[in-house]
Amino acid sequence: MSILVAGTDTPAGFAAYRFAIEEARRRGEDLVYFRIDGDHSPSPELGDVVERVEVPDDRGHSPSGDLIDRAEQEDISTVVIGVRHRTAVAKLFLGSFAQQIILEANKPVICIKA
Repeated sequence: MSILVAGTDTPAGFAAYRFAIEEARRRGEDLVYFRIDGDHSPSPELGDVVERVEVPDDRGHSPSGDLIDRAEQEDISTVVIGVRHRTAVAKLFLGSFAQQIILEANKPVICIKA
């Protein structure tokens, strides 16, 4: 089994990645880093955790949809995403990558605040 983490170049994304490494270590699972944006270098904190880097399909329209599709595969036990604080009004008017994953994923989703 593996933990799937949504990789972004944001404080929330970095916090989610650090948490996912610790969760993978605690569970004895591998880590799948799904790179949504930015570059990625494996963390020195990985230790004995095996990490794979995957990217959204270039032909797809929605990286969050690709991440949800990847999460549905049998080798994923949990999805980890980073979230940031938003007001209720902002949540109402703006779509959210994190919100889509929380609502549509059929696997447990752990949200990490930054």
